[in-house]
Amino acid sequence: MAEKKVKIVKTIKIDADKCNGCRACELICAAFHAEPKYSSANPARSRIQVIFDPLKDIYIPVYAGEYTPAECAGRNKYVIDGKEYSECDFCRASCPSRDRFKEPDSGLPLRCDMCESDPPLEEPKCVEVCLADALTYEEREEEVEEEVEVDELEIGIEALVNKFGMDKIMETIARMAASKKE
Repeated sequence: MAEKKVKIVKTIKIDADKCNGCRACELICAAFHAEPKYSSANPARSRIQVIFDPLKDIYIPVYAGEYTPAECAGRNKYVIDGKEYSECDFCRASCPSRDRFKEPDSGLPLRCDMCESDPPLEEPKCVEVCLADALTYEEREEEVEEEVEVDELEIGIEALVNKFGMDKIMETIARMAASKKE
C-alpha cells in the first residue's frame, strides 16, 4: 500500500559559470569529514570535487551521489569549448570503473551527506565557503509515495476478511472476546 507524504529534499545547486576553481569547497569538505574533525584536509577524501580544464578555464564542481555496484552503460561524449568530456566526468556516483568519490585508504564509497552534524548546520560547509556563489543550498518540499509497512498480523487479517467478509470476522472476534471474559 502506498501513501503520499511530503519529504524535504536537500540539494546543492551548482552554477558552473561562477566557479573560479579555488577548490575551497574540496578542502573544507575533506577537513569537516576528517576524524577527528578538521584534523586533516586531504582533497581525495572530499565529497565534492572540481572537474577542471586549466587551458580552457572551465571549472565544474560535482558532489558525490549514491554508490552503484556496476558501471553504467552510457558512454556519451560532450564537447565543451572544443574539449571532449565523457559522461563519467560529470557523474556523481561512486562506481567500480573509476576512483572518484572513494575513500583513498579503504576504497569505500563516499557520499555527500550535506554535512550532517549535531547540532545541524544551516547549510553544507562547501556552500558556506564558496565566495564565488557557485554553490547554493536549497531545500524544497516534494510529495513522494512511500510504502507503508504492513505487519504480518494485518496481512493475515486482510486475507481472512477477503475470504470470509468483514461481518463474519467481527462476529468471530466478538464471540472470542466474550468467551475470554467468562
